[in-house]
Amino acid sequence: MLYALSFLILITTTLMIITMVEMVTRKKRTLKLRLEKIGETSKENELNELNKPLRERVLKPLFETTSAQLGKLLPQQGKDNLEKKLILAGNPGNLGPSEFISIQIGLCLILGIGGSFLIHFLNYENMRVLVGGLVLTIVGYNLPKLYLKTKTEKRQKEIQRNLPDVIDLLTVSVEAGLGFDSAIAKVTTKVKGEIAKEFTVVLNEIKMGKSRRNALKDLVYRTQVDDLSNFIGAVVQADQLGVSMGNMLRIQSGQMRVNRRQRAEEKAMKAPIKMLFPMVFFIFPCIFIVLLGPALINLMKMFLNM
Repeated sequence: MLYALSFLILITTTLMIITMVEMVTRKKRTLKLRLEKIGETSKENELNELNKPLRERVLKPLFETTSAQLGKLLPQQGKDNLEKKLILAGNPGNLGPSEFISIQIGLCLILGIGGSFLIHFLNYENMRVLVGGLVLTIVGYNLPKLYLKTKTEKRQKEIQRNLPDVIDLLTVSVEAGLGFDSAIAKVTTKVKGEIAKEFTVVLNEIKMGKSRRNALKDLVYRTQVDDLSNFIGAVVQADQLGVSMGNMLRIQSGQMRVNRRQRAEEKAMKAPIKMLFPMVFFIFPCIFIVLLGPALINLMKMFLNM
């Protein structure tokens, strides 16, 4: 009995010592494991960072930092106007006002300084170097604006051209029993291009809690297309008055096609006037040379033989 009691006391004491040692060293071991994991994660992040191209490791952070500093110098009204132009252009490259200004200034410096050195290298006088550098600086500042304007016009024309087909699809979907939001979702899966992207944004805004009316009004603000503005106004009015959406869409579809045909007829009427100047300056002289050239040669030979 004494041996059994001594054995139990020994086991109990041993377990108590092991438990106390475990409690004392647990924090240290946990901290050590965490530090090892952090070290492994840091090594992986460092390797991933080194594997990235130079553009993402150096140029992109430098560009973002410079853009942020330049954005502080830009007045708020200028930022708002530039942001509106970027929205109308479809946010090319996901650029913000600060990044766009940075690109403008960068092009000014590159074209201005580089062009001045090139003109100087061609041994022109200092006045021409100065004028050439100034002209290239102005060109560098206006090139991004020209790109933005071209992008906006192209985007608006694409939306205007695809709108009748989109409204036809909306009409068919609504008459088949779908709701207006479901019909818009159907359009985003069947149609490609800028108008599908904009309708996708509308659906996402509605899912996040924005009312359909406000989401559609924001669509008008982002596009500034007259036909689309009229269509959205008709949709909002029909929603407010409880008018049948299918009848309204059918009427709007017919009206959009009439508008598209009228624009095509207008362009056709302008074509002869636009063709007049190339014909006068390029085509008619060639015709005169072909028709009157031999006659002039014969007349010259006749007068020389007299």
